[in-house]
Amino acid sequence: MAEDERRSPEIDAKDLRRAHLTGRAAILAVVACAIALSLAYPVREYIAQRREIAQLRVQQRQAQQQVEQLAAQKQRLGDESYVRREARRRLHMCDPGAKCYVVIGGEQGGDQDTASKAPPPTSPWYVTLWRSVDAADRRR
Repeated sequence: MAEDERRSPEIDAKDLRRAHLTGRAAILAVVACAIALSLAYPVREYIAQRREIAQLRVQQRQAQQQVEQLAAQKQRLGDESYVRREARRRLHMCDPGAKCYVVIGGEQGGDQDTASKAPPPTSPWYVTLWRSVDAADRRR
């Protein structure tokens, strides 16, 4: 019994230290969780802002490319020879004093072989629809 009494205070001291360390560990865990929770929202916002900045940079590059294309087009449209060429090509305009001919029904750069191989014209959609309705009624 004497040994048991001697060990009891030692065991109580060890248990007390373990309980004390467990309490400290619990407090440390609570503090760590509080810090993590308090930093979670700002970190999420930071990541969202970085993503938005990246998207805005992409949009800025696209806008800059569009500005460069429009500036090149503006420069081309300032050239009188380009404007005349486009007017002849798009609007079929003729220079003063020149004779211009327009072939109606002709293909540009096409020849007889490609014209004869063209598929026959199809009937309008409503004719096809009406024929299918008639065919469905005849089957009954």
